[in-house]
Amino acid sequence: MPIAVPGRPAELSGASTATERSSRAFALPRGLGGTAGRIAALTVCQAALMVGFGRLITGPAKHVWPMTVEDHVDEGFEHLRTHALTDVSYIGSEAGNTLTVIVITLLACVGLVLIPRLPMWRQASFLAVAVSLQALVFLVITLLVDRQRPHVHRLDASPPTSSYTSGHTGAATALYAGLAWLVLSKVRGPWRRIVAGILFLLPLFVAMSRLYRGMHHPTDVLGGLANGGLSLAITGSALFARPLVTAPPADGTAVEAAPGTDAVDSGPREAVSADDAAAGDSERVPALPGPVTVVVNPTVTGERDRDALRRVLESHGHRTPTFVETTAEDPGGGQAAAALRDGARLVVACGGDGTVRAVAEALAGSGVPLVVVPSGTGNLLARNLGLPLAPTDALDAALRGTPHRLDLARAEGDDFERTHFAAMAGAGLDAAIMERTADGAKSVIGWPAYVVAALTSLNTPPMALTLRLDGAPALRREARMVLVGNVGTVQGGTTLLPAARPDDGRLDLMILDPRGPGGWARALTAVLRGGRRKQPAPAHVTDAEGRSVPVEYFTFREAELTFDTPQSREVDGDPVSRGTRLGVSVVPGALTVLLPPRRAE
Repeated sequence: MPIAVPGRPAELSGASTATERSSRAFALPRGLGGTAGRIAALTVCQAALMVGFGRLITGPAKHVWPMTVEDHVDEGFEHLRTHALTDVSYIGSEAGNTLTVIVITLLACVGLVLIPRLPMWRQASFLAVAVSLQALVFLVITLLVDRQRPHVHRLDASPPTSSYTSGHTGAATALYAGLAWLVLSKVRGPWRRIVAGILFLLPLFVAMSRLYRGMHHPTDVLGGLANGGLSLAITGSALFARPLVTAPPADGTAVEAAPGTDAVDSGPREAVSADDAAAGDSERVPALPGPVTVVVNPTVTGERDRDALRRVLESHGHRTPTFVETTAEDPGGGQAAAALRDGARLVVACGGDGTVRAVAEALAGSGVPLVVVPSGTGNLLARNLGLPLAPTDALDAALRGTPHRLDLARAEGDDFERTHFAAMAGAGLDAAIMERTADGAKSVIGWPAYVVAALTSLNTPPMALTLRLDGAPALRREARMVLVGNVGTVQGGTTLLPAARPDDGRLDLMILDPRGPGGWARALTAVLRGGRRKQPAPAHVTDAEGRSVPVEYFTFREAELTFDTPQSREVDGDPVSRGTRLGVSVVPGALTVLLPPRRAE
């Protein structure tokens, strides 16, 4: 993904061969749970977007162009009818029929998994999940959006579902466009582009057939195309995204920086053998000598949880761990600092992002390893490090691993004290979501509570800001949200900062400024595509067509953000006071964390 750095051309952050080798050597595979969670979260957003658009065109925008001319379009298709065209439209309509789509999907999936010597399970899952998701969202839409079918003679029996969206078009888009993508990515030969082109045109053929037969309004088939396309994008980004994380060992060699950036020296790196990378569950890493302190957040870690953690520690040779609780006044920093004074050689942080942040800040620069045991709602650092999200599993996996050095970020601003964070900080929409996410909702439904808060925060007004990166000339921007990350993936596996790594000596910045429905759609597309589309140079905020750029990415070591008016701000998910300034800088290699060895795939 291109990263804009003041004074340098945008470059692809992963272009360096050495960096790619490092990522492959130490990246931890993303689990099935994270993939399913990402798909679920994005599907909820998709359904909300589609329902919102449906409510708009059947409500406030009902008497606004182009809705006012849709009836004329339907009547125009009715006047065009001939026997030949009616026969052709029947074929197009049947190509998107439920039974047709189910049969072709099943045959395609069976064919993909039965390919001799090369079963394509992931590709088969991609197709099946995409078709199923669009059907699920379609059902939700028809329950929540009531729209009458066109007032023309309809050539097919009217199903009991709403006219919005076109189910035939949505299913055809998910199926045939999905097949086209598989053909382009997996088939070789001069004819593959022709086949893919025909498959890509089939959804449009189905859409035109449904209009011709009087079954839908134009916006209904456009909604169907969008529904099917979003399902494909969500499923593809979740199933085919590469793991993002990894940390170099604490005693690792310098990692070659991407072209156009400076190298980050991490010290000498030990070689990792293939046997070490593929070590099985039975292999034990010798316990680090010395006392062990476990800092626990009592609101999310009960006695039974502590007993389970104690048994895991004892199985790794830590016989007398000390458990200390966080308090409302001290979320973990004081407890971790006391553990260092008492000679602890290993500190375990058991809680959410706030607990991990406080403990990490206390351990920064000490060289004492931290073990992250996710027990909160967000658990961003654990997700990005590829740790299991079950507390005992995460502890066991980390204790089998080795120390790795990670960066921390330092944040400061008006009306809040300088602090460090391990994952993300931000202002605007991001911070408003954190403010509006109730603790009760998080305890009941978990991280989807953030999705609910996001839907209620979309009306957060834009803000004007001045941005200074690494001493370069100031940039002026308007934005709904600014997000600074040491890591890139958030709840549900959604990647907002694809180039962010916790070990590269840099931080990443996303500026989100969507304007109007088209801007939000382009912003969502950019995020789903992982920001791979080339962004404009820092001096420009419009694309080649003169449209405002909805998402910009930058990388830096030190940034100063000044807002024209006080804004909501957050640090690692914890809201801080509203203010007009946010300064952020990286502290390379400040934190030592135990991470499990990578499994052979």
